[in-house]
Amino acid sequence: MRLLIVEDDSKIASFIIKGFRQAGFAVDHSADGKEGLELAIAVTYDVVIVDIMLPKLDGLGLIGELRRQGINTPVLILSAKRSLADRIKGIQKGGDDYLVKPFSFSELLVRVQALIRRSSRTVEPSSLTFGDFSLDLLKREVIRSDKKIELQPREFALLEYLMRNPERVVSKTMILEHIWDFHFDPQTNVVDVLVCRLRNKVEKGFSQKMIHTIRGVGYVFKDPSKDI
Repeated sequence: MRLLIVEDDSKIASFIIKGFRQAGFAVDHSADGKEGLELAIAVTYDVVIVDIMLPKLDGLGLIGELRRQGINTPVLILSAKRSLADRIKGIQKGGDDYLVKPFSFSELLVRVQALIRRSSRTVEPSSLTFGDFSLDLLKREVIRSDKKIELQPREFALLEYLMRNPERVVSKTMILEHIWDFHFDPQTNVVDVLVCRLRNKVEKGFSQKMIHTIRGVGYVFKDPSKDI
């Protein structure tokens, strides 16, 4: 998946870019509306994230020109303008979603994924399978090799997150924001504790270990039998 971020605030842009790259997205960035428009026209993106207050060309002008040229790439507006009138105007100008600053990266990620599903008409699965694991998302049940495993809500959420990102390293920051929805505190060990609890439940008694630690980076849900 490839995203375009059009944001002139360097701190916000860096935060968003880092988060999406950790989530496995390819990300391009522009700090002004004119260059952002040129990129959005020249390159095929899955989603464009646009601030409203931009130099050279504001975000609404950028979106309007994209739609005028028949480019229907999903656009998420990211703005400090929070009034209902501003949100309505953003959607009327061609935006597909509107998220007010400040925001949680986990919410931004979910909204982008929803836009991608909507544009590709992808149906949300009711179950996930990987290796000998099966997750029923409706019944909230976990089966491994015909054995039912009881998980607490956060343990289930972590396993679901890992299974939605198989073979992909997920950082502690991504896990913390996805499960707890607040920014990473380097002094906390709640992620390590939760991973340890999940491992004890889903790996105890099984020869194959699926949750692997990538030291200094995060964790990866991987079937080692595929390496044989």
